[in-house]
Amino acid sequence: MKPISVMLVDDHKLFREGIRALLQLYKDIEIICEASNGLDALSKVEETLPDLILMDVQMPIMNGVEATQLIKARTPSVRIVMLSASDEDNDLFGAIKAGAQGYVLKNTPSEELVRQIKGVMKGEAPLSGLMATKILAEFNMDTSSKLSQKDRLTNREEEVLHLIGLGNTNKEISGILSITESTVKKHVQNILDKLHLRNRVEAALFAQGILPPTNDI
Repeated sequence: MKPISVMLVDDHKLFREGIRALLQLYKDIEIICEASNGLDALSKVEETLPDLILMDVQMPIMNGVEATQLIKARTPSVRIVMLSASDEDNDLFGAIKAGAQGYVLKNTPSEELVRQIKGVMKGEAPLSGLMATKILAEFNMDTSSKLSQKDRLTNREEEVLHLIGLGNTNKEISGILSITESTVKKHVQNILDKLHLRNRVEAALFAQGILPPTNDI
């Protein structure tokens, strides 16, 4: 199996060296490129086409949020996880709105960081409990409009959205609903389009805020 190719973007060389040393312990993860700021990353991403970018938030020249927005516009298939020392709401919301698939604090244990990198590649959305709570609170500020949008989903799309909210990957959803993984992907894209959501992170939090808990589909 091809290793997960990773670009590491951070303005602190010592931190990049530490992350590189950590990830080199895993044969299924490979750092193929490093950048010292967002502009540097933007210039390298189309050449290297990594599977995933670990992106710092606060950097000189171009910060991580600005870089994420530009990179996602040019190469939307590249997954981006913000790796930051900041748990400030503005940084968190800005990153998610820019298109980041996750937001991980730099004090996260190394084993958890590796698990979350692999999880993103499976369609999961890495957020700590605190981060998820903050985003959910923000999303719930406009519940009435979200409910009217939800009504536009088909029954199957509601089932898929509910399972996303429970943290299931596309593969797991396909098994639960007895449909192909490609069909799940189509439903996920329809959900994002209809609800005007940017990514799976927002879909998961949307689901947690509007769907009642249930043991059945």
